[in-house]
Amino acid sequence: MLDARRMQVLHAVVTSGSVTAAAAALGYTPSAISQQVAALEKQAGMALLERVGRGVQPTTAGRLLAGHAAVIGQQVAEAEAALADLREGRTGRLSIRYFATAGATLVAPALARFHRERPDVQIVLKMTDPEDPLPEVLQGRADLAIVVRPQDQVHEGVRLDHLLDDPYRAVLPAGHRLASAPVLRLTDLADEPWICSERPGPCLDAMLEGCIAVTGSRPEFVVESEDYTTAQAFVAAGLGVTLVPEMGLARPHPAVVVRELDGPEPVRAIHTAVRETSLGQPALDEFLTALRELATP
Repeated sequence: MLDARRMQVLHAVVTSGSVTAAAAALGYTPSAISQQVAALEKQAGMALLERVGRGVQPTTAGRLLAGHAAVIGQQVAEAEAALADLREGRTGRLSIRYFATAGATLVAPALARFHRERPDVQIVLKMTDPEDPLPEVLQGRADLAIVVRPQDQVHEGVRLDHLLDDPYRAVLPAGHRLASAPVLRLTDLADEPWICSERPGPCLDAMLEGCIAVTGSRPEFVVESEDYTTAQAFVAAGLGVTLVPEMGLARPHPAVVVRELDGPEPVRAIHTAVRETSLGQPALDEFLTALRELATP
C-alpha cells in the first residue's frame, strides 16, 4: 500500500526540482527526503526519480504519483477547512425536535435569529406531537429537543435546562355563569363538564397532576379533542370548560373567555434536552442562547 505522507514528499521533490530544495521546504534533511523516496519506490515497485545533471526529474511513474499526491493534498486541505468551519459552528447540521406550541412560540423565532448569524448551518426540524421528543435525544437522533418535564427528573447522558413555566388558563363559554369573574379557582369548575384539550403525554400529565393536587381528583372529560383549537370550539359550543396552557392561547376563539386561576395552577415546565456530549458545539450553544433569551420575560 502506498504511503500518502511519502507521496507528499515525492510531490515536493518534483515541484521543487531537487532533493535539497524539497528538504528545505519541508524542514527535513536531504538524507531523510532520499530515504522517504526510496521507501516509496520500494512500495511502488518502480523508479520514481532519475538524476539529470545536479537535479532530479520524475519518471513516468513519479509524475503519476506526484499528480495524485497533489490531489490528495488539496483534499486534505479542504477537509481541514471544512472541519474548522464545523468546529467553529460556521457550518454543520442541527436536528431539533419540538411540540407544536413550542414550535410557534420558541423554535420559529429562535431559528429566525439563529439564521441571521449562522446562515450555513442546516437545521432539521421535526414536530413530535403526540409523542414525547425526549427519546429522540436519548437515542441520538436529535441534537436538541423542547420537552415538558418535572424539574426533578433526571436522564443519564442528557442535560435538561429549564426554559420557562407555561401556566394553564381556564377557558369557558362567553355566556357561562362564571364568565364575569376576573379570576377563577379550579374548585369553581369541579362540577362542570370538561373538555380534554391535550393528547396523552407529558402535557396532559402536567394538567391532570395540577388538578389532582388542588381538587383531589381528575376532571371527568365529556369530550376529548386533543388539540387546543378544537377544544376551544367545543367550549364555544357550550359543551363544557377546559384548561389550555398560555402558549396555546395565541388565538383564542371569539366565543370563549380566558381566565387566570387563583392559587396553585397546573403548569407545564418546559425544558431543553441536549446530550451532554453535544454541549460546547458553537452552533448548538448559540441556538440554546436564542431560546433562553426568548423565554426570559
